[in-house]
Amino acid sequence: MNVETTSGIRITVEPHYMAHLSNPLVKNFLFTYDVVIENLNKFPVQLMRRHWLVDDELGHKREIEGEGVMGKQPILNPGAQHRYTSAVDIRTVKGTMQGSYLMQRMDEDAEFRVRIPQFHLNVPFNLN
Repeated sequence: MNVETTSGIRITVEPHYMAHLSNPLVKNFLFTYDVVIENLNKFPVQLMRRHWLVDDELGHKREIEGEGVMGKQPILNPGAQHRYTSAVDIRTVKGTMQGSYLMQRMDEDAEFRVRIPQFHLNVPFNLN
């Protein structure tokens, strides 16, 4: 698991290789990743936007940016968590992801960014 806390928001990410949905012959490797967002603050926050950077071992870079996560902009009260699972594909057996969420303080109407920790996308076997 990969964990990072920024401004009282703890992000935990755990990636999983999906062999049954991948196709190594056409260089398509699919991964899911489980995310837990925890509000450790004493005020409520809302997740407004996401920004991801996806890199593979050949140097191909991709940016993913948009509103919320999985079509939602969840509000997290103090001590609350939001969990979701998403997926990404890359063209090599190794890669990385990292990013940030734009959060809004509900008590002050102020926005701030929290880091999503970098994590590795690795196929767990040799494809030779």
